[in-house]
Amino acid sequence: MVTKKPKASKIKCCSLNFEEKGCGGFGYFMGFIGAAIYYVSQSTGILGGVIGVLKAMVWPVFLVHAVLKFIGA
Repeated sequence: MVTKKPKASKIKCCSLNFEEKGCGGFGYFMGFIGAAIYYVSQSTGILGGVIGVLKAMVWPVFLVHAVLKFIGA
């Protein structure tokens, strides 16, 4: 006799259940879009815009650096 597993609810997507995939990616993507808009809007030329997009790809590094600097670690 085969027993079926109950289907997981989609509401649990962004909980701390690490078996679910994809929720963190959406948050990172939205952060990337926001950072890209910010950095590109602050640039003064095409090279600045390209560097802004590259910075937007690694924005979590800047965030962690600022938090560690703020707490004095």
